Amino acid sequence: MIRVAVMGYGTIGSGVVEVLDINKNSIAKRAGEEIGVKYILDLRDFPGDPIQEKVVHDYKVIANDPEVQIVVETMGGVEPAYTFVKAMLTAGKHVTTSNKALVAAKGAELIALAKKKNVNFMFEASVGGGIPIIRPLNSCLTADEIEEITGIVNGTTNYMLTKMTEEGSEFDDVLKDAQAKGYAEKDPTADIEGYDACRKIAILTSLVCGQQVDFEDIHTEGITKITATDIRYAKTMGRAIKLLASSHKVGDGYVAMVAPFLLPATHPLYNVNDVFNAIFVHGNVLGDAMFYGSGAGKLPTASAVVADIVDMAKHLDTNIAVEWSSKKLELVDYRNVENCYFVRTSADEKRIEEVFGEVSYVTAEGVSGETGFVTARMSEADYEKKAAELGSVLQMIRVAQ
Repeated sequence: MIRVAVMGYGTIGSGVVEVLDINKNSIAKRAGEEIGVKYILDLRDFPGDPIQEKVVHDYKVIANDPEVQIVVETMGGVEPAYTFVKAMLTAGKHVTTSNKALVAAKGAELIALAKKKNVNFMFEASVGGGIPIIRPLNSCLTADEIEEITGIVNGTTNYMLTKMTEEGSEFDDVLKDAQAKGYAEKDPTADIEGYDACRKIAILTSLVCGQQVDFEDIHTEGITKITATDIRYAKTMGRAIKLLASSHKVGDGYVAMVAPFLLPATHPLYNVNDVFNAIFVHGNVLGDAMFYGSGAGKLPTASAVVADIVDMAKHLDTNIAVEWSSKKLELVDYRNVENCYFVRTSADEKRIEEVFGEVSYVTAEGVSGETGFVTARMSEADYEKKAAELGSVLQMIRVAQ
C-alpha cells in the first residue's frame, strides 16, 4: 500500500480523503497499488469523525515517517505551507498541492528541489479546479509554441457577472447573493479584485515560457466597478462582460493581464456562465483548444489532486521534468498592447470626436445623461492619454475581437 498524508482538512483536504475512499478500487487499479491515508495534519481535532485517529498536529511526524511517500497540501496561503512542503520534498516525499498562492510564489524553487530529490511537485488543482490544464501544458502540448492563453479562471466573479447579466442586478446585491450561496468568501477581495485570477495566469505563463512570472508584475483589474448600466450597454452591443486572465506572446516576450472584457457572441468564452471556468489555448501548430469544466468546488478540485496522487504513485522513483526556472521573465508592458475600448462619458459628441477621432456610438435603453462609444484600435498608453484629455470618463471596458 502507498501511504499518503493530507496537510489541511478543510474543504479540499476532506474532499481528497472522500475521493480516495469513494473511488478506491479504480484508483488502486490505475495506480497499480492501493492508496491509503495514514496522517491528516490539522490544528483542530475531529472527535467522532472516522479520521480522528489519523490526525496529527506536527508536520514533522509526517516528514520523519519513511512509510509516507506522497503528501497532499491543501492548507492555502504561502506560509506555513511553504515550510511544510519544503520539508516534505527534502525528506524525499512527493507533494501535490491545490494552493495557487504557494505555486505562484514558490513554484520554481519547489520544482527544482523536487528534481534534486528525485521526487515530484505537482499542482494540477492550483488552476481551474477540476479542469485538466497543467498536465496538458506539460505533456500534451509540448510540440507547440503556446501563443495565447486566455481564461475565465474564477468561478465567483463569473457567477456574479452571469447573475448581473441575467437579472440586471447591481454589483453589491449580487455579491451578497454569492456569499449567501457559498460562492464568495466573507472577505471576497481576492476574487472580486482579480488577485486570484492573477496568480493563476502567472502560473500558466510561467509553465508556457519556462521562467518565473511574478504575479505582482501583472496588470490586474477586478469587477468591482462593473454596474448594471454597463450590462445594459453590453446587451445592446450583443456582448457579454467576462473577467479574463490572459497571456499573449509578443515577439520574444509575453504580456499578461487580468481585466473585464466585452466578448462578442462568436468568442469561445462567451457562453461560459455561472461558476464554470474555461481556458482557451492557442498554439502555433495545434491552433485553438478549449478546456472547460467545474473551476472550483470540493470534489472537482479534489479530483484533480487525486489525479496527481495517481500520477506520482506511478512514478515513485522518477522525477517528471517540468520546465520552470527561477529566472525571472520581464513581461512586456501592457501599455504597448492594442485594444478597442468601450467608454462611458458625460462629455458631448463634439468633444469625444475632438479627442478620439472617429468612434462608434452605443445607445442603451434606459440610460440617459451620458454617452457610450467604442474607440478605434489603439495602444493602452494612447487610450490613457486620450482619456485623461477627455476627462469625465465614467467607465472603460476593453472590447475583445
